[in-house]
Amino acid sequence: MERATVREHLERIGGIAVVRAKDPGAVMPIASALAVGGIGAIEVTMTVPGALDVIRSLAREMGGVITLGVGSVTDPDTASAAVDAGATFVVSPVFRPEVVKATHSSGAVAVAGAFTPTEALAAHESGAEFVKVFPADVLGMAFIKGVLAPMPQLRLVPTGGVTPENAGEWIRAGCVAVGVGSALLDKKAIAAGEYGVLTEKARVMRASIDAAREGSA
Repeated sequence: MERATVREHLERIGGIAVVRAKDPGAVMPIASALAVGGIGAIEVTMTVPGALDVIRSLAREMGGVITLGVGSVTDPDTASAAVDAGATFVVSPVFRPEVVKATHSSGAVAVAGAFTPTEALAAHESGAEFVKVFPADVLGMAFIKGVLAPMPQLRLVPTGGVTPENAGEWIRAGCVAVGVGSALLDKKAIAAGEYGVLTEKARVMRASIDAAREGSA
């Protein structure tokens, strides 16, 4: 997909599932379960064993169903390799201009990490389509509102401390999307193969985001 299309998909979905599964074989059913629940943006982190192979398989089997990305990327070579494997967006926990450049050179959307207003603006000015505010639970929603007041052009995506239940609160604070990991991916349910639990959590997250966008309480 074109970068503009991927960006539009991520904003429309409004929620990115951050997958850090220890078992690479579980990623496919996890992605499927989440997509059924309305969260079809999947970020496979490089901490997943054989992450590039997992991304390659997901791109082949579910490329038309999900918006697939890679996370925990801190160097340009990994960014390029992940896009070659099928990732359409690249997420970094920190801001590295060279990662943004490599991501764009490969034709993918860049989500650059930031912890301060200065880093957030630098990431935006580097061309990153989104700025990942991380870890968001340390900073809080007041930080989001405070940063956006003088810099409304930033497309902020908080990760860390975001849950399916409070996803909408972050959207109301001004974020364009949120990233949710452990609060969405119930470890016990995954271990037991009860992927329906993930679908239900995804539905809660979908409803929270949609309610916030509709202006509901």
